[in-house]
Amino acid sequence: MADTDATTEAAALAREKAEQASLPYTWTQTLPDLTLTFPIPASLKARDLSISLTKTTISAGIKGQTPIVSGQFPHPIHVDDSTWTITTSPDNSSKTVEILLDKVNKQEWWAHVVTTAPKIDVTKIVPDNSKLSDLDGETRGLVEKMMYDQRQKEQGLPTSDEQKKMEILKKFQEQHPEMDFSNAKIQ
Repeated sequence: MADTDATTEAAALAREKAEQASLPYTWTQTLPDLTLTFPIPASLKARDLSISLTKTTISAGIKGQTPIVSGQFPHPIHVDDSTWTITTSPDNSSKTVEILLDKVNKQEWWAHVVTTAPKIDVTKIVPDNSKLSDLDGETRGLVEKMMYDQRQKEQGLPTSDEQKKMEILKKFQEQHPEMDFSNAKIQ
């Protein structure tokens, strides 16, 4: 049975690669953004292109020709934070258009650039490992707290929240020595 699953998965992966290779553009993504690239003749300039982005659609290609990519996005983008550039190869023999799309939802993988294109299996995406130093201060603090609490639980020790509650109870006990706390429960 495992061989059949592996064979089916390999066939699906091969089909997906062939479908993506047949597209007139290539694309990659991270959680925050998606980058779409396509080649153009070296003689063309920005004025020779027609690139239109809205929150939910794209149309990009050479003026007067059928767009290289056109259609509805599967999810919205931030138009004002999305950009496009032309890069020239080192030997000046070719140019590439690169369109950077800034995703609205930065926690979501896209299965395709436009809804009419073949999908990829987003469950197979393996994101690059990020480092704590890549995170903003608030997120980093939250992740560090979660990691600390996980280590404490594994060792059978109180989490940071439980430690705070115990400290509050201890201070209250010191302020009220006349009270009996022998049956106090921390929740």
